Amino acid sequence: MTNDEINDIVEETIIKMGLQACAETKIGNWHLRGISSGEKKRLSISIEILTQPTVLLLDEPTSGLDSASAFFVIQVLKCIALDGRIVVCSIHQPSSHLFYLFDDLLLLSNGETIYFGDAKMAVKFFAEAGFPCPSRRNPSDHFLRCINSDFDKVAGSSLKSQAPTEIPMSSNSLMYLSTEEIKAKLVEEYRNSEISMNIRKRVRELAHNEQEETVLSKDRASWWKQLCILSHRSFLNMLRDMGYYWLRIVFYVLVSITVGILYLNVGLSNPAIYGRPKCVAFIYGFLICLSVGGLPSFIEEHKASYRERISCHYGEAVFVLSNFLSSFPFLVILSISSGTILHYMVQFHPGFSHYCHFCLSLFCCVSIVETCMMVVALLVPNVLMGMGVGTALIVLMMMVSPVFRGVSDLPKFFWQYPMSYITFATWAIEGQFKNDMIGLEFDPAVPGDPKLKGEEILLKLYGVQLNYCKWWDLAALFCILTCYKIVLFATLKYKDKASKLLHRVFARSIFRQTPQKDDVNNISVVP
Repeated sequence: MTNDEINDIVEETIIKMGLQACAETKIGNWHLRGISSGEKKRLSISIEILTQPTVLLLDEPTSGLDSASAFFVIQVLKCIALDGRIVVCSIHQPSSHLFYLFDDLLLLSNGETIYFGDAKMAVKFFAEAGFPCPSRRNPSDHFLRCINSDFDKVAGSSLKSQAPTEIPMSSNSLMYLSTEEIKAKLVEEYRNSEISMNIRKRVRELAHNEQEETVLSKDRASWWKQLCILSHRSFLNMLRDMGYYWLRIVFYVLVSITVGILYLNVGLSNPAIYGRPKCVAFIYGFLICLSVGGLPSFIEEHKASYRERISCHYGEAVFVLSNFLSSFPFLVILSISSGTILHYMVQFHPGFSHYCHFCLSLFCCVSIVETCMMVVALLVPNVLMGMGVGTALIVLMMMVSPVFRGVSDLPKFFWQYPMSYITFATWAIEGQFKNDMIGLEFDPAVPGDPKLKGEEILLKLYGVQLNYCKWWDLAALFCILTCYKIVLFATLKYKDKASKLLHRVFARSIFRQTPQKDDVNNISVVP
């Protein structure tokens, strides 16, 4: 489709959904008010009908809306249905105005069909079954009262508290039956009704006349176009949301200035042998932990992308790559600003290559932790648990850093193999140790002794192996980042399938442990 055709469809959808007044208004977030809840509901429906689907399924499209907004939404869905599309939606306690907008009605109770047919004929069906709707009552309220067993529980509780609240629904004595008895009578009446026979006949006709139809596949955007559009949209979201990156950049700068003041011009004295590694620990410990703050924003972004991915608008690989490309400028700003402040305030090893290595190392570490937080966000049920699990995970990865204990001195099981190899802390801190201390000479503990070389300090004091250069440590960080992105892709793609499989296995185990009906009948009770 050309851009003009796309714009025409968008404008037509905006007019159809009555969103002309807010067409140029931002949706809004925690610091920007944006459009109203009713407009958001209509916007979500608009996004779905942009692809012009044949069948539109909606789950309670009027929940949380006032009566006017709910009526407008259902009226719009009615117009969509009149255009030749099938609209199926569940609705929560509709008013009488909304109820009469529906063409067909399906009433279910505990999996049993109470009524399925013309919505306007439902009142007649209930009246013929012996449960007429009172003249001043909303039909949908009357139907729910007849088939929802929760009303019996409320009535029972009211009687126990001697505060009866049950209001007779009609003068018919059948209305004083329990809900289960009413449901049983309605189910029986519907099975033997002409409405049910007509429905079954129609279904048999459709099954008999079923023919293979050629479904024209809609043109989908190319992979490159999907990537460009998603990257642009995600970048705008990050640019407009202050909490996504801007606040974190400010915090990173403030923490960097604080660390720079604490270790200002640390120098080459003998205490600097311990001061420089402590500064590195501050940087890769406290500074990197700030990346946990991006978890709530990613959760909000994932909600929109999840709906689009299950609708097959694009795949998981496009989403992962677009998210990285859109966040790339902000990560570069964050790394360069923090790296510049720290490198020149602390007076790390001078030289442009040393400065570049430090900034690249920060970039990799922040990217790795952010990717790790994305994986955590996909696996935990809420933000608070995600913050806790994410922070604990970062602390766990920091425990194997050479600042606290040399890699060769770690217990070999789990901590040395594989933990020290898959965590960013080992490679980042070892690389920064080499980047900063190799080539420097420090004052001895006793004046007059020869100066201590940085290579000897790293090897003897911190157990850092020098058989490969600092750029290999940086390359290892890039490899870890790539692996984490692959893990994120796999989590996005297979999480739902794995969750369904686990639920199925769990349900089967519970079913096996639950005594069957025959087993229960065979149980003898000994007094």
